[in-house]
Amino acid sequence: MNSKGSYFFLDGVRIPFSEGDSILAAAQREKHYIPHLCFHPSVSAHGSCRLCTVKLDGHWVAACTQPAKPLIQVTSNSPELDKKRLRLIQLLFAEGNHYCPSCEISGNCQLQALAYDLGMTHYHFPPLYPTRSQDGTHPDLFIDQDRCIYCGLCERTSNQLDGKDTMALSGRGPTTKLIFNSSSGEMGDTLANSHDQLAHICPVGCILNKKGNYSVAIGQRHYDHTPIHVIGNLRPEQKNNEPD
Repeated sequence: MNSKGSYFFLDGVRIPFSEGDSILAAAQREKHYIPHLCFHPSVSAHGSCRLCTVKLDGHWVAACTQPAKPLIQVTSNSPELDKKRLRLIQLLFAEGNHYCPSCEISGNCQLQALAYDLGMTHYHFPPLYPTRSQDGTHPDLFIDQDRCIYCGLCERTSNQLDGKDTMALSGRGPTTKLIFNSSSGEMGDTLANSHDQLAHICPVGCILNKKGNYSVAIGQRHYDHTPIHVIGNLRPEQKNNEPD
């Protein structure tokens, strides 16, 4: 139960919150959408993608890590912020290999859905065409690091929800990569399985299930008919640990 006065204003809408809530956690619980990629309500905030940046008292802050406070005025829905978010999305597309027409999760991809939502129609920056390591050693999961956006959701989910510490991010800047917690350094020798939250948390096409990727036809997938700002970032398979 919120104590009296425990609310703030987001784009003029009153948002109740509980002690310990971030701006984004409270907003998501109230079904008020703030764009994001690296956030999930059941794991700790990371603040890496910066898409949830909002304006608070004239300053830019990450809504996923900024504590909610009574009566603050927060702006998220503005042309200025959407322009900044569009640039971030354009940079992510250029930094990795994201070929939507041939991708297994086209229509279920949060990066793609945000690009459409923000009006991206083409590459703005020249693609870097990175060549990163792939890992197909696991019987059920395939890791395509060319698509990784280094959001850290897989690491936090495996650690905090699955309790397996399956993978982690290593390195900095252009040397950043996923590493796997096994004696061989391969995904196939970890304790992960296809029922783990890890297997369903990736917002892009980096962690792929080897089975069932085409069970739903293109044109009938999660974001094909409804924009992400209407239905939010969490796909049905990601909602098992979403708070009520």
